[in-house]
Amino acid sequence: MNRKGFTLIELLIVVVIIGILAAIAIPKFANTKEKAYIASMKSDLRNLVTAEEAYFADSVKYTAAYGAGGINFVQSTGNTTPAVTTTADGWTANIKNVNTTKTCSIYIGSTALLPANKEGEPKCQ
Repeated sequence: MNRKGFTLIELLIVVVIIGILAAIAIPKFANTKEKAYIASMKSDLRNLVTAEEAYFADSVKYTAAYGAGGINFVQSTGNTTPAVTTTADGWTANIKNVNTTKTCSIYIGSTALLPANKEGEPKCQ
């Protein structure tokens, strides 16, 4: 007898294999998204350094203001506006993304803002 098609067992085996592959791939995809959010926040902080230094070159001081009379900076989509605080010899800033619980920080000068522990280098936790 000549049969065409698949048996129920063959179809079940294929479904189980696809389920196992999906169970492996989905957590890795979520981790990749988290890394992308963190990279976006770090990039925004580096751009903020450039904007602050441009303002400093014109005004010989740092500022926490945005827009007219302040720094020319717009954050990436999903990131909050960085909270900038001026210090005696520089400034500090931290930023969040609406899609993750992590926070990234950066500082210029001698006043560290955790988790940043090296001047000019954004760090996240």
